[in-house]
Amino acid sequence: MVRIINNKNVKTLAHITYNVLRLQEKFTSIAEFNNPGLSPCIYVLWHKNQFLIHGIRDRKNLSVLISTSIDGEIVTGVCEKWGFKVIRGSSGKKGAVESTMQMLTKLKNGECVSIMVDGPHGPLYKVKNGAVKLAQMSGAPIVPVHWYSPQKTFISLPSWDKMKTPLGYCKILNIYGKPIYVNENASEQELADAKENIRNQLFEIEKNEKEYYNEALKQKLWDKKH
Repeated sequence: MVRIINNKNVKTLAHITYNVLRLQEKFTSIAEFNNPGLSPCIYVLWHKNQFLIHGIRDRKNLSVLISTSIDGEIVTGVCEKWGFKVIRGSSGKKGAVESTMQMLTKLKNGECVSIMVDGPHGPLYKVKNGAVKLAQMSGAPIVPVHWYSPQKTFISLPSWDKMKTPLGYCKILNIYGKPIYVNENASEQELADAKENIRNQLFEIEKNEKEYYNEALKQKLWDKKH
C-alpha cells in the first residue's frame, strides 16, 4: 500500500497544512480561562487537543514535544512557521533521553514546554511518564490545559484520538487546571499519584467545560482579548 505521506512530499504537505491553518486562523478566536501564568511550566494536554497550543501566550518561549515519526515532520513544519520551538522525541518511548534533556534545559532557562501526555499513538487517555519525570527533575509545575467550544464549527476529525479543530468561524476557550508540583525525591507512588492527578484534572475540566465557557462569555474574555 502506498503511503500518502513520505519523505519526498512531507515539506510540501507541511506548507499546504500551514497555509490552510493560516486561513482558518482568521476565523478563530481563542481566549484563556484560569491560566495561572507560570513560567517555566509544563503544559500537559490530551493528544486530541494538540492544536490548543495556538492559544497559549508567548509562543516564542514555548517548546512543543513532537514525535519523530514522518507525520510529526508535518506538525513540526507548521509549528516552526507559527513561531513555536520544537523538540523531537516522545514522552512515552524508550530512548527519549535526548528530548528529555532538551526540555529540561528549556525549563531551567525559564521557558515552558508542552507535552501531549497520551501521544503520539495512545492508548487514548493514558498518561505516560514523561511529564511527571520532567517535573521531578526540573522542579517546574505541571499545568493541565483543555480547549472547548459549543459551536458546530468545532469538530472532531476521524483520527484515532478524534482530534479537535475549528472549521470556519469559531470562538474557543483554553481552560487551565491547577498546577501540579512533583518533589525531586518523590516516591514511585507519588509519581503515580501525580499522573492520576493529571488525568483527573483533564477529565474534570472537560466535564465542566460548558460551565467555564458560559462564565467566559459573562466575563467577555474574547472582547478583552482584543
